[in-house]
Amino acid sequence: MKKILAASALAIATLSVSPILSVPAIAQAKGVGVADVRVAAARSNAFQTASTQIETTYKAQIDQQQSRGQTLQAEINVLIAKYNEEAKKTPVNQTALQAAAKAVQDKRQSAQTELGQIGAPVDLAIAYVEDQISVRMNEAIKAAMTAKKVDLLVNPEAVIARENNVDITDAVVAELNRILPNVSTAVPAGYQPGQLVQQRNQQLMDQARAAQGGTRPATPAPAPTGTAPTTR
Repeated sequence: MKKILAASALAIATLSVSPILSVPAIAQAKGVGVADVRVAAARSNAFQTASTQIETTYKAQIDQQQSRGQTLQAEINVLIAKYNEEAKKTPVNQTALQAAAKAVQDKRQSAQTELGQIGAPVDLAIAYVEDQISVRMNEAIKAAMTAKKVDLLVNPEAVIARENNVDITDAVVAELNRILPNVSTAVPAGYQPGQLVQQRNQQLMDQARAAQGGTRPATPAPAPTGTAPTTR
């Protein structure tokens, strides 16, 4: 579960939330709130359930990655020990020391590549889950703002001091649970991370252009489909 939760940080830039641009905007706001959308996403029922499903579906890959990671770390530790031995010699053989350092660096890079390949299906499934949540996050935020009578929402990192009652993260979680109770962990063929958000953004841009120019928006590309897994 730690690996799944560690990958839960959603990029705020993918959400179509209006940014805070100036002090006057804050001064004119009737109600100001704070919310951490990344925390809200990670605490949502959809993400929690999907995390459990991913751990079950990809248990072999997760176990293999952990086991292989321990083996590779042991091999790296041997190389580090050799480097330390070279560093302690007097006088130091710079050629041997540099070779030992390069061996450690090369081993670390190859280990990261190998572990990344083993865990690629898991990472892709996590990205697909995050993408589905990102598409609906803005809707949940707006609903939470309405429920809490907030017309200006800021990121906690942009706040110097605040009272606890201005934090509406729990309200965002509640709305997200209502709007999106579950997501699929079955990654469609050809899916690329961020694809659903890109399609949604393009759809919104087309609708905005149509509203301004009176032209009909282009038909959005169909979202990838997949068979939803059986929940435990």
